[in-house]
Amino acid sequence: MKDTICAISTPAGIGAIAVVRASGDEAFEKLTPLFPNINLNSLPPQSAKFTQIFDNDQVIDQVVVLKFAAPHSYTGENMVEISCHGSLYIQKKILELMIEQGCRMAQPGEFTQRAFLNGKLDLPQAEAVADLIDSQSESTHKLAINQLKGSFSKKLNSLREQLVQLGSLLELELDFSEEEVEFANREELNRLLDELGTETDRLLHSFKVGNALKTGIPVAIVGQPNVGKSTLLNTLLQHDRAIVSPIPGTTRDTVEDTFVINGTPFRFIDTAGIRQADDSLESIGIERTFQAIDQASIIFYMVDASRADFASVKAEVEEFKVSTDLTDKQLLIIANKIDELKTLPEHYKDWHDMDIIFISAKRQVNIGDIENRLVEYIQQHHIQDVSLLTNERHYALLSDMRTAIGRIRQGLADEIPTDLLAEDVRIALYDIGSLTGTISTDELLDNIFGKFCIGK
Repeated sequence: MKDTICAISTPAGIGAIAVVRASGDEAFEKLTPLFPNINLNSLPPQSAKFTQIFDNDQVIDQVVVLKFAAPHSYTGENMVEISCHGSLYIQKKILELMIEQGCRMAQPGEFTQRAFLNGKLDLPQAEAVADLIDSQSESTHKLAINQLKGSFSKKLNSLREQLVQLGSLLELELDFSEEEVEFANREELNRLLDELGTETDRLLHSFKVGNALKTGIPVAIVGQPNVGKSTLLNTLLQHDRAIVSPIPGTTRDTVEDTFVINGTPFRFIDTAGIRQADDSLESIGIERTFQAIDQASIIFYMVDASRADFASVKAEVEEFKVSTDLTDKQLLIIANKIDELKTLPEHYKDWHDMDIIFISAKRQVNIGDIENRLVEYIQQHHIQDVSLLTNERHYALLSDMRTAIGRIRQGLADEIPTDLLAEDVRIALYDIGSLTGTISTDELLDNIFGKFCIGK
C-alpha cells in the first residue's frame, strides 16, 4: 500500500485562499480526525463540504473539503483537497496536522507521477502539466492544453502502431526462416517507412519553433552603430529597456526582453552595432551580436534611411546577407529615421528586391507594420499548430527513432538479413516506448517529475 502524501498546492505566500491536498488509499481515514463535524468516508464521492478543521479542540480555520474517491481523482487514488484561508500560519498548521495523522510530505511532482503510474495520464500528458503551469502566453497555453488532452499522444500512438505492424511482418518471416518464405512485401514495408519518416520529420522540424515558444521566438535587432536599434527595442516593448544615446557603440552587450503579439511571445534582442572596434569590451559585444544572429529565428537588419549614400547602404545589406547563414531564418530590412527626411528618396522607393519597412522608431511611425510582419510569421510557421514538438526529451528520442527508421530503409535497399531489420524496429519501438512511458525507469521518472513543483 502506498503512503498517503500531502502538500500545499498553491504558490508560497499570502492570498485569499490556499489549497492543501492529500492522496493515498488511506487518505479519508487519516484525515477524518481533523474534521469532528464530518466523516470523510461517509461523504458522497466527488463532493464538497463546508466545515471547520480542528487541532484537538481548537478551531484552526473554516474550510471547504473536497472528496475525490478513487479512481475518479487526479491521481487515481483517494484524494482530499482542503481550501483554507491564505494565512501562512494556517497553511503550515494544516500541513503539520496531516503529517501528525500519518501522511508524509510529497516529493516534487509526486501527485502527477502517481497519476501517470495509475494510468490517468501517459508520460507526454504528464509532462504537459508542467508546461501548462509554466505557460506565459496564449500560444504556450494552447500547446500545453492540447498535449494534456492527448493530441500529441495520439500521433505517437499512431507511429507506434505502424512500427508494430512493420515489426510483426518481419518477425513472422523470422518464424518461418527455414522455409525461406517472405511474408513482408518489400513495397509495403517501404510505404510504411515513408509514412513513418514523413510524420517523424514533420515533428522534428517543428521543434525549433515549438521550443522557442517557451522562451519567446528570438528576434535579433542588428545593424551598424547608431541606427536606432535600442530605440526600436524600447518602442516595441513600450518601455525603456535599453539605454539610448547618440554616441556610437553605447550598446556593448545584448539586451533582451519578451513581448506578446497575438498571443505569441517574441524575445527581442538588442545587439551591439556591427563595426570594426578597437575597444576590447565593444569587440566582445559585437561577438555576442553574431551569437544572437545564429540563435535568432527572425533578424531585423536596421539601416539609417537618412543617409544619402544609397549605394553604400545597399552594399552593406548585401554584404550582411552574403556573410550570414540565413537558413531557416527570416530577414527583414528596417530603414529607420524617416522622420529626418522631408520625403522618402526615390531610390528607396524603388528598392523592390529587398523585404524592407520604413519606420521612425523615435516617432513610432509604421511600427504597426513590423508587428504585422510578426503576425504573418506566426501564420506562415503554423505557430498555433497543436502538435508542435516542444520538449527536448521528446526531440532526442524521436531523433533516435528517425535514425533507426533510416537504417531499416537502407537495410531493405541492401537486402540485409531480416533479423537485423527486426532489431532496428525493436530499437525504434524502444525509443517511442520511452517517449510515451510504456517503457520507463525510476531514474527517468525521477528526472522528469523532480522538475515539478511540490504539490503538483
